[in-house]
Amino acid sequence: MSIKVNGNEHPLPNETTIQGLLSDLGLGDKPVVVEHNKIAIFPRDYMTTQLSSGDSIEIITIAAGG
Repeated sequence: MSIKVNGNEHPLPNETTIQGLLSDLGLGDKPVVVEHNKIAIFPRDYMTTQLSSGDSIEIITIAAGG
């Protein structure tokens, strides 16, 4: 299965959730904003939102600065 993450092809061995993808990318415990097929997803829904082949994911990390 293959999805696009921030515009780049990203292979996945099997179906997973947004939370599973974030964990695989090392972002599981970091504050991020996720868009799934151009729809913003609430963090409470990361564990239940399934990814399918061909999906598009945009991930934006949130960083404090000044």
